[in-house]
Amino acid sequence: MNFQRILVPVLALAALGLAFHYYRWMGVAAVGSMLVMWVLLHFTRLMQILQRAAKRPIGYVDSAVMLHAKLKPGMTLMHVIAMTRALGQLRTEKDAQPEVYRWTDNTDSHVDCSFVGGKLSQHALFRPTPPAESGQALPPA
Repeated sequence: MNFQRILVPVLALAALGLAFHYYRWMGVAAVGSMLVMWVLLHFTRLMQILQRAAKRPIGYVDSAVMLHAKLKPGMTLMHVIAMTRALGQLRTEKDAQPEVYRWTDNTDSHVDCSFVGGKLSQHALFRPTPPAESGQALPPA
């Protein structure tokens, strides 16, 4: 269960209650203003991330290898979108869990990311095999 969905509203109500208890309506106005500012900051960040992502092709990333190196389990989908500056290409049915998104670069390398409940659970890098050139022997290993 995601406690953050419960904890944040409970803390906001507790802060409003304490503000009313100690400072009456002036305290409620001050804490309410801070809470509105906090919500607006998060909303502005979300809109900025989505504006940047709207300017790039879906599922494109500059370097799949670098993306794979930066990914960590537990990251949110919004954090990954902010890193890639592009929406991922959805590989599963809509609203199915886990959600699998793919980001591909110019070399056809791609990273598949599985998200459960909006959090990154696993990721894998896939690189294409280089074509063997005819007439040349492979160097000894």
